Amino acid sequence: MRIVDVSESYSPQGGGVRTYVHAKLRAAAALGHDVTIVAPGTTDEQQDLPGGRILRIKSMRSPFDARYGLFTSGRPVHAAMMALQPDLVEGSSPWMGGHIAGTFPGEAKRVMVFHTDPVAVWAQTLLSPKLGFGSVDRLMMPAWQALRRMSARFDGTVVSGLWLARRLLAQGFRRPLVVPFGVDKARFAASSRDDDMRAQMLASCGLGPDAALVAVVGRLDPEKRIGTLIRAFDRARKRRPMGMVIFGRGALSPVYTAMAKRVPGVQMAGFVDTPERMATALASADALLHGGAAETYGMAVAESICAGVPVVVPDVGGAAALYGAPWAERYRAGDPDAAAAALLRLLDRDPVALRRACAGKATTIPSLEQHFANLFEVYAALCAEGRTAAAPRLRVAV
Repeated sequence: MRIVDVSESYSPQGGGVRTYVHAKLRAAAALGHDVTIVAPGTTDEQQDLPGGRILRIKSMRSPFDARYGLFTSGRPVHAAMMALQPDLVEGSSPWMGGHIAGTFPGEAKRVMVFHTDPVAVWAQTLLSPKLGFGSVDRLMMPAWQALRRMSARFDGTVVSGLWLARRLLAQGFRRPLVVPFGVDKARFAASSRDDDMRAQMLASCGLGPDAALVAVVGRLDPEKRIGTLIRAFDRARKRRPMGMVIFGRGALSPVYTAMAKRVPGVQMAGFVDTPERMATALASADALLHGGAAETYGMAVAESICAGVPVVVPDVGGAAALYGAPWAERYRAGDPDAAAAALLRLLDRDPVALRRACAGKATTIPSLEQHFANLFEVYAALCAEGRTAAAPRLRVAV
């Protein structure tokens, strides 16, 4: 298949999207597909790679983060896509990129990939602590209507789990296609644990190796609720010795750095640009404390479980979907007191049993290779169909 992915959130200096895009290209090379990533750039340029290419189209820079760009017109993107003559077009953004993919004038099948839930990221993060999640969804009906109209331009909407498929079906989205995301299991494995690195991280928190080590992994942006996690840790550390290391970067880095300086035992580790080192650091922790309630999957949670590290997760979103009592504790999203209590409950449990349970759960989480094999299988089935105007139906790839 020839696949074109309109990936508005891709940046060569990015994090999760960049990792996903390059993994997709490697999988395409292994499975005999040709993938073109169309992304905003500072200039028009093409980078050829095994499995396809990354095609950057000169675009304006994001006012929030200059590493990223924003498409402002579909015309040059459509022209580049028409020259490629794809069998299938992906729209990986609910913004202009999704509109461009959905209005592609060619004959290709079109798929919306629901990597981001904008209602959850913005409205739920800001308003749900006062109004509740259900009330915010009802308040945001105009936004859901716009997303529903975008979905109607596609032949299906790829989602990471059944819970999200049901959420989108309730909002009238067209034909959810469930393809669980995958983890790089060669890197994120319990065998990566390093006691020396663990001791170094605890020392950076001012603690010895007998203390518990809590990891936080995520962008320092509002929807990750890092402030909630710092407040939760501040409550929990008064009950038992523990340190917390926060990995990530983002718009609120100065805010969270200032908060962390006021709480003994918190270390801001910044962004780790070596995947192997990040995997080793995560595997060396005793627990992952997670705050994001707006995620469509919860990649850091899945990586933590595969690394043998039990998790504390909110009760909403993709992270909540990865919860299981044998390897996790959960708490009411956005509530630091509840998060502190959940963290203490987890650290009071048998660590050997928790790690054993993580190993069992990890067998049910796809590898990156399995994810892309499933994704391309779903795409091949779509391309084999005639274009349909039938009512939405659920398709699951496992």
